[in-house]
Amino acid sequence: MLDRLTALEDEYRELEARMADPEIVSDNKRFVEMSKRYAALGDIVSLTRRLRERYDDVETAKELSAEADSEERDELRQMSSAAEADIEKLEAELKVLLLPKDPNAGRNVIVEIRGAEGGEEANLFARDLFEMYKSFASGQSWGFEVLNTSVSDLGGYDDVTFMVKGDDVWTRMKFEAGPHRVQRVPVTESQGRVHTSSATVTVLPEAEEVDIAIDMNELRFDTYRSSGAGGQHVNTTDSAVRVTHLPTGEVVSMQDEKSQLQNRERALKVLRSRLLQREEDRQRLEASAARRDQTGGGGRSEKIRTYNFKENRVTDHRIGLTIHKLDRVLAGDLGEVSDALVQEERTRQLQEESAGSTAVD
Repeated sequence: MLDRLTALEDEYRELEARMADPEIVSDNKRFVEMSKRYAALGDIVSLTRRLRERYDDVETAKELSAEADSEERDELRQMSSAAEADIEKLEAELKVLLLPKDPNAGRNVIVEIRGAEGGEEANLFARDLFEMYKSFASGQSWGFEVLNTSVSDLGGYDDVTFMVKGDDVWTRMKFEAGPHRVQRVPVTESQGRVHTSSATVTVLPEAEEVDIAIDMNELRFDTYRSSGAGGQHVNTTDSAVRVTHLPTGEVVSMQDEKSQLQNRERALKVLRSRLLQREEDRQRLEASAARRDQTGGGGRSEKIRTYNFKENRVTDHRIGLTIHKLDRVLAGDLGEVSDALVQEERTRQLQEESAGSTAVD
């Protein structure tokens, strides 16, 4: 491990020098990429230096023990044991930091929620998920900005789009992508029977202009009047904007802002993120032909998580986690579920890394 860490320390020092080069500073995309790499290496270099210090402490204790009396040897053994415990901890932390980095780590995310199967109940559930993520974001001290809403007749969401901002937003929110299933008695049910409905959640890494270059000649812009639930006009000007990316057929509509220009800017932000996701999907497909679409069909048989109101239960089917805290989860207390998903991914990556190292050896 130390050989690899030494190479990363060399890269860190090289980046530090290159980032002062005016030519690099003037190239925004290149400078941003190098800055992110430099920041990522910073934690590794800091831990590496502490690791070397503790290795030195162990060696020093061994050397001093040769000439020490019995009382001093006991103290040196304690020092050595403490240093070795720190070494084990530091090496474990470094193994995690040395895992292959998600290219989207550190990005903000754009989340789209849509009612899927279950009619109006699905739209109401979509609103519940929106409120859950809003509260979760608040608890994490993340920024939260609603980009667009389409309210259904009973106050749910046909669809809602929002942005979440924070350093570790993608690391946690990416696990929310997919079909979510709810089992409860709908407000529209007069017989008290439990129904199963679903909503789909799409999580997109925010794309900057340096990530995706959009040819404006490949876009079609349409304007129309914003409307709310039941088709009631919420303003009398053509401020809503629909943007169509002609090569891919991607369509983004925005209507929440009163300004056509603001809606246009928001639509382009979402479109840019969708196109980035498309490109990343294409690259993954080249590496693995067997890839399921992130949101599936929104059907009841496809789900990443189930919310059962009768049993106050939440089950994440990907990791087999079940907790009876539905009320707290819907109130934004997603920490236990989110932590488990992050840990499962980390454990799997460490196992794969270990298996790869064993194969090479």
